[in-house]
Amino acid sequence: MLYILTILAVLAIYIWQLYNSLITTKNHIKASIQEIGNQLKRQANLIPNLIKSVKGYMKQEKGIYKMITDARKLITEAVKSNDLDKIETAQKALQDSLGSIRVVLESNPELKSNEVVKNLMDELRDTSDKVMYSRRTLIDLSADYNIKISTVPNAWFAKFLGFKPEKGLGTPTSGEHLEVSASETKAPKVDL
Repeated sequence: MLYILTILAVLAIYIWQLYNSLITTKNHIKASIQEIGNQLKRQANLIPNLIKSVKGYMKQEKGIYKMITDARKLITEAVKSNDLDKIETAQKALQDSLGSIRVVLESNPELKSNEVVKNLMDELRDTSDKVMYSRRTLIDLSADYNIKISTVPNAWFAKFLGFKPEKGLGTPTSGEHLEVSASETKAPKVDL
């Protein structure tokens, strides 16, 4: 009788630990799904604002470079023509553009759109990495959970306790995305 009670006690402890382990894993799966949503929300809020900032910097710098280029063009044409009126017009245009450039540069002494674009690219990569990591976590947790409930002896008790397989990250199992074309096997060429 003691032998049977010992076996039943060990079995009860095993089922108890299995149940707690499966519940813990299911809660981790739910949390990882929420984290994917959290990262996608971050992406939706952050990226448009960064793009607006980058466009603003680039627009400002483009305007400065256009003023400089236009003034340089007028001066070059005036010098080539040896026409005093054109030289005076070019000189006035240069003074006007330098005044505008000075105002812009005083409010923003450094042209930094390259830094802003680099920061945007870093944020895009970071956000993409965070979303990918969150998805990877969900995939791994779902796989671990599904292995736990489908291997013996856990499978005998998991079904009895009402545990069912978790879907994980839904991905179509057929289609073009599963095929690699000949062009995709070639190393990419970067042409700046």
